[in-house]
Amino acid sequence: MQVLQLLGKITREFGKELAVTQLFDNPTIAAQAQLLDGGTETTKQAEESPKGEELPEGTDENIDLAVVGMSLRLPEARTVEEFWQNLVDGRDCLTHLSDEELASAGVVPEEVRNDEAYVPVKGIMPDADLFDAAFFGILPKEAKLMDPQQRVFLELAWEALENGGYDTERYSGKIGVWAGNYLDTYAIANLCSDREFLADWIPSIQVGALQAELGNDKDYLATRVAYKLNRRGPALTGQTACSTSLVAISQACQSLRAGECDMALAGGITITFPERKGYYYTPDGMLSKDGACRAFDEMASGTVFSNGGGLVLLKRLKDALRDGDHIISVIKGSAVNNDGGSKHSYTAPSVDGQAEVIREAVANARVDPETISYVEAHGTGTPLGDPIEIAGLTKAFREMGVTTNGTCAIGTVKTNVGHLDVASGVTALIKTSLALQRLSLIHI
Repeated sequence: MQVLQLLGKITREFGKELAVTQLFDNPTIAAQAQLLDGGTETTKQAEESPKGEELPEGTDENIDLAVVGMSLRLPEARTVEEFWQNLVDGRDCLTHLSDEELASAGVVPEEVRNDEAYVPVKGIMPDADLFDAAFFGILPKEAKLMDPQQRVFLELAWEALENGGYDTERYSGKIGVWAGNYLDTYAIANLCSDREFLADWIPSIQVGALQAELGNDKDYLATRVAYKLNRRGPALTGQTACSTSLVAISQACQSLRAGECDMALAGGITITFPERKGYYYTPDGMLSKDGACRAFDEMASGTVFSNGGGLVLLKRLKDALRDGDHIISVIKGSAVNNDGGSKHSYTAPSVDGQAEVIREAVANARVDPETISYVEAHGTGTPLGDPIEIAGLTKAFREMGVTTNGTCAIGTVKTNVGHLDVASGVTALIKTSLALQRLSLIHI
């Protein structure tokens, strides 16, 4: 109805007959202005820029992918620079919640807070409750219906493009989006209990229930970004638990190599509610006894889960060099597999499965394993997972012919920010990319 009203006003004001389909094909004011001037909305292709920085010997510009932009929102870090400074300072960014904070939050009963097994620690992402809805053309009530994972991911997508030096409204190439998010706890903890809001919103607007579904279902994360940023490349939301964001990046690399898009946004996000809430420690479980994540440490007792998210902007290396992009790191290869059923339990890792995927990734990257100087590990800090991961790495490198010891460093970002679940992989990639850029390491 609004489009028909607009059509009538345009006809009266400008004396020009337009078909209603033309307005649907040109949905922005800029496009409609050009349509009235006798043209159609066009965007200028980025002009070829001088060749950028020189890269290490062995780089294949036709196959390798460049990380040209990134964004994140992590415990104690709103920006990439804040995150890097926390790493340099060796900070533990997990929040130890006081009894007063827990009482004020009103979600943890006093008898739970006083239980010796209750650990009041969590990695809390800053400003999870804030969102610039107007910037993305989203109405206030619609924004309130949206899972904050969708809201923050939208902001991160814009920031990653901005960090890479690209204006989404002017770039005419295809940008793909690969993404994943955690279970929607916002609807459970907030929307379902807000009877007044639901009573006002759902019945009064015909599409209210649909908006609630679109704003809270995992399926719409990537396509929401593609729609709001007007991107026409592939847009896929995937889910592989805590490997989600790395699998998304691997798929984005494949799509870039296949020529399906010119740039790709890839990453993931985890925000759970209530935010200010700890957990119960159980002996021999996966959670830390004292709220510290001590990966590869004899005192390790488990992991600590956190809120956060991150995105990287990827481009074919030859295109990044041509366009003079600021290249942060180079992705040479990747591999994806599954452990199958030959392991202790469904959630347990497998030495053979991990060794296999490491060998495949190194082969896909076409690098000599002897030259790898650093491995960013999953490193959850659990007494079961960490030894298996080290065994898998050792098995893989031995089978690839590496016989020397002490030549490859190993680390994990979880000791700084905790376990980010869906977003843990992209956070590790961002950390390693920054190390490559700023500490002059060689391969990722």
